[in-house]
Amino acid sequence: MKHMEVVGVRVEMPSNQPIVLLKESEGDRYLPIWIGGVEATAIALAQQGVAPARPLTHDLFRDVLDALDTGLTTVNITGLSDGIFYAELVFSNGVEVSARPSDSIALALRTGAPIYAHEDVIAEAGMPIPDEQEDQVEAFREFLDNISPEDFGRKAE
Repeated sequence: MKHMEVVGVRVEMPSNQPIVLLKESEGDRYLPIWIGGVEATAIALAQQGVAPARPLTHDLFRDVLDALDTGLTTVNITGLSDGIFYAELVFSNGVEVSARPSDSIALALRTGAPIYAHEDVIAEAGMPIPDEQEDQVEAFREFLDNISPEDFGRKAE
């Protein structure tokens, strides 16, 4: 398992499909995961530290975990089959629950839980970004700093 950091979300053109981009903490491979618009907004809001007026589903889930005195220990991206990524939520009481990576990442950002990916998943779908593309990565980070929920066709609620 490799520790992953969330670089951010962006909209892939021309398909207008949102992706979340993860990067190995100690490595040079990036893992792009195509996600839905609602999840992209939830991830972007969490990264920007924006608290919506009403809790989103991921905020509610975090609050329920707190109320039940159970923590999210880790998020593990466990598999990739036919272009579909799979993840598991691992809780402090030892329970593991299958979940979509997008929901898992949104919850991890809200709880501070670390995100890991199986080496097999990174080997299959990960991609190194050569040094000459570092400028593109920096431009992507600047894009992330300026993105808003409206960019995904949603208003902050």
